[in-house]
Amino acid sequence: QVQLVESGGGLVQPGGSLRLSCAVSGRIFTANVMGWYRQAPGKERDLVATVTRDGVTNYADSVKGRFTISRDNAKNTVYLGMNSLNAEDTAVYYCKADLRVYDWLPGTPYWGKGTLVTVSS
Repeated sequence: QVQLVESGGGLVQPGGSLRLSCAVSGRIFTANVMGWYRQAPGKERDLVATVTRDGVTNYADSVKGRFTISRDNAKNTVYLGMNSLNAEDTAVYYCKADLRVYDWLPGTPYWGKGTLVTVSS
């Protein structure tokens, strides 16, 4: 079965950096838009960043200039580099990808299980 497998979450000090990875597990035809969302306690799940397979990126204003999203199409993997982290970045980060599993069907959204990023001293 096709899944999104996340890694890289953990505890980091304020001002520190972290890199998240999300890889497609299983056979797919192609991955379309891939991205990251996050949900802090008591808040809604919000978009963090997205990247097309051609490398066009989009960022939430709150992370622009600090976070970098990238992808490796050959590995069907998307990354989120996070710098200058602060307490407001503490959240569960979810990977999302629009995946075409078969070439005769359109892409459908897939979500990772989420990985916790805690920014604390």
